Amino acid sequence: MNKIDRIQAKINELELEISRDRQKVESKERRERTRRIIQKGALLEKYFECEHLSIEDTEALLKMFSQYVNQNKPNKYHPSNVNL
Repeated sequence: MNKIDRIQAKINELELEISRDRQKVESKERRERTRRIIQKGALLEKYFECEHLSIEDTEALLKMFSQYVNQNKPNKYHPSNVNL
């Protein structure tokens, strides 16, 4: 194996490592999002007592209140004020 082949093999190895790392990050982000969605869904059911509603009925219920909530929520809950 000449020097160019060894360098190319190393490049391929590093690209594979980068790909695996990227997949790990994406998988972690997906798991975090899934957990967040489940937690928020549980809060929705708890405070709106809507476990008996279908997805469509739940959406209709949320649509009824969304404009009011979005217009009246404190500034600290607006997306522009969220610390990431």
